[in-house]
Amino acid sequence: MPDLAIDVRALTKSYGDVHAVKGIDLQVDAGEVFSLLGPNGAGKTTTVEILEGHRKRTGGEVSVLGHDPGKGDRSLKARIGIVLQETGVERFLTVAEVIDRFRGYYPNPRPLDEIIEVVGLQEKRDARVRKLSGGQQRRLDVAIGLAGDPELLFLDEPTTGFDPSARRNAWEMIRNLKQLGKTVFLTTHYMDEAQNLADRVAIIVGGRIVAQGPPGSLVGPDAAKTAIRFRLPQGSPTLPGAAASAAAITGEQVLIHTADPVTLLHAITGWALDNEVALGELSVNQPSLEEVYLELTRPKEEADP
Repeated sequence: MPDLAIDVRALTKSYGDVHAVKGIDLQVDAGEVFSLLGPNGAGKTTTVEILEGHRKRTGGEVSVLGHDPGKGDRSLKARIGIVLQETGVERFLTVAEVIDRFRGYYPNPRPLDEIIEVVGLQEKRDARVRKLSGGQQRRLDVAIGLAGDPELLFLDEPTTGFDPSARRNAWEMIRNLKQLGKTVFLTTHYMDEAQNLADRVAIIVGGRIVAQGPPGSLVGPDAAKTAIRFRLPQGSPTLPGAAASAAAITGEQVLIHTADPVTLLHAITGWALDNEVALGELSVNQPSLEEVYLELTRPKEEADP
C-alpha cells in the first residue's frame, strides 16, 4: 500500500451552531493528484485550511505528512507548498529574483533553474513580474510554492480566468509536478480539469463527502446514468419493453438513461435488426464527471420534486 500524504478521520468544524464540516474521512496517497470538489459553502475551503494548518478543527484526527497541522510545526511547513488564488510579489523584480527570494526562506530549497523549468518560465527568467501575462503570473505563483521543494503542494483554483490555451499549458505543468513525485491537492471549479488531472476526486456537499474515487468511475447514490442516444425513423415499431419505458423521445431523437447499458443496448440493437430499423446517430456515453457533480450537488428540493 502506498504511504498516505494526508489522512483525515471524522473531521468536524463548527462555528457556533453552524456545522461547516460534519465528520468527513479523506485519504490522499503520496505522489497522486487529488481533487476536492464542491459548491460554495460546502465546507471545501474550511477543510483545505485545516489541512494547511491555517484553521483549527473542532474534532477528528488529521495527519499531513505524518504531522498534525493544527500544531503549526515548522518541520511540516518546510515540507508543504501552498499556491493561493493570488500571490502578492514585488512587481519590479524579475522572475528569477522573486523565486530566489522565496528559496531563501527554506532550509533545503529546490534549485532555481529546476523550478523555472518545471513551471515553463525559461524564456521569462529575466522578465519583470509586471510584464508577465496572467497565465505566466500564475506559473510564477506555482514556482513560489515549489521554492522549498515541498513534498505536498496545495493548488487553489490554479486556472481561474485562463483562456483554453493557457489552461492546457497549466495542466501540463501540473503533470510535470506529478512526474517529480510531488503530491498535489487540487481545488477547482472546472470539472474537466479535475477529470483530466486527478487520480482521485472527492465531492463535498453540506459538509459531508458524498462521493469519492477515480474520476472515470465516480458514481454517487443518485449519479447520472449512462446515456444511449439514437434517431428513430418515424413509423418505426414500438421500442422493446425496458427501452420503451425509459425512453425520452423528442421527434425522432431518443434518449435513454440506464444503469445497465450492456443489457439494454443488446435489446435495442436486437429489436432493430429483427424489425429492419436503422438507428441513426447511435451513441453510448458514460456520465462525465460534470454530470455526476451536478447530480450530486443539486439542491434536495430540486433533486426530489
